[in-house]
Amino acid sequence: QVQLEESGGGLVQAGGSLRLSCAASGFSFRNYAMGWFRQAPGKEREFVVALTRSGASLYHADSVQGRFTISRDNAKNTVYLQMNSLKPEDAAVYYCAADYDGTTWNVRDMDYWGKGTLVTVSS
Repeated sequence: QVQLEESGGGLVQAGGSLRLSCAASGFSFRNYAMGWFRQAPGKEREFVVALTRSGASLYHADSVQGRFTISRDNAKNTVYLQMNSLKPEDAAVYYCAADYDGTTWNVRDMDYWGKGTLVTVSS
C-alpha cells in the first residue's frame, strides 16, 4: 500500500522557519521524483518545488525561490521541505507528491499524494 505521510506543519510567526517531512512507503522511493504542492483556503492547489530522483535538479515556483529548499534522503525514504523567511501568504496545506516521470509538475500528473500538513503563518 502506497503511503506518503507529511509532518512538521504548525503555527509560525512571519519571518520564521519550518521544516516539513514526508515519509514514503509502498513504492520504490528512489525511483521517483518528489515534490511539494500547497493549497490555501479558497485557492487551487499549486506547485511549490520538486526534486528529481537523482537529486540533481530543482524546480522552484517564483514565489518561494531563495526561501524554500527541498531535499531527500533515499535511505530513509523521506523528502524534506525547509521553509525560511515565511510570509503570511505561505500559509496553506502542504502536500507531498511522487511522480515517476518527474518532468512536469501539474496536479493531474502526480502518481501519489499525501494527505497534507497545515502551515499557518501569523503576521
